[in-house]
Amino acid sequence: MKTTYLTLSLSTVLLLGIYSCKKGESSATDYTGYQATDSASAMTSDSISSAASMNVKDKQFIKTADINMGVKDVYHATISIEKSVQQMGGFVTQSNLRSNVVSEDTYNTSDQEAMLIKKYQTENTMQVRVPTEKLGEFLTSVNNDKLFLNSRSIHAEDVTANIRYAELEEKRNQKTSENIGKISSNKDKVILDDQNKSEGNLQKLTSMNRADRLTYSTVDIYIKEPKLRVAEIAITNTNSIDNKYRYNFIYDAKDGFVYGFYLIQKIIVTLINIWPLLLIASALIYFLRKRKISIPEQTSKE
Repeated sequence: MKTTYLTLSLSTVLLLGIYSCKKGESSATDYTGYQATDSASAMTSDSISSAASMNVKDKQFIKTADINMGVKDVYHATISIEKSVQQMGGFVTQSNLRSNVVSEDTYNTSDQEAMLIKKYQTENTMQVRVPTEKLGEFLTSVNNDKLFLNSRSIHAEDVTANIRYAELEEKRNQKTSENIGKISSNKDKVILDDQNKSEGNLQKLTSMNRADRLTYSTVDIYIKEPKLRVAEIAITNTNSIDNKYRYNFIYDAKDGFVYGFYLIQKIIVTLINIWPLLLIASALIYFLRKRKISIPEQTSKE
């Protein structure tokens, strides 16, 4: 009996040990799964800027990005983006914030007051330049302001060959300048030297622009609010003001009397200006009447 009891006790202890081991393995598996999920989330977050932060040995890239997204408040998102650009050592080259009015109605609330109701949608088109090494960080900060990402494109142009070609062209230009210096002075030498210097200046300008685009990446941003906003603006009731001053009998009667008086003066002045014509017309009328009187007298005598 005692042997049977000892056997059952040992069996129970073994089963509990196995269960504990299983539970520990399960907990470890769950923890590992949680770590994998957390790492996946981090990778998803980092993937926002992975293309922007790409670096390849012995390669140089001019990087640009284009973002189109919806935000809750365009004005606050614009301020946030401009602040991020400034903190990262970049600058804003364009910011065109505007409100597109969808409808505009006026409602009279009293004889003197009215309410102007505007329904509008705000959007902004921006272009910013940020240091290339901070492009990924900037795109991540912009992503925090979005409600919905419509599109985002990142372009990296490999200009390694162009840079090497520019270096070769610079050497060629220097060699050409040395060869021109060996020519005896004449008119052709002046022309060749001028053309060579002009070509050298263009090469320097191209190199400067390329260096600027390598140092600072260009990001075009378009943000828009997904819903209409409503603005309530208190204004004056213009209808009551128009009705109040539309007609004034005393003033209009006085104005009509004055106008009639000036009209009579104008007529008199006009008659004075054409007095020769009036005199000629009077003379013609007199002679015609006199002739008509004389003709019947002769007829009656006959």
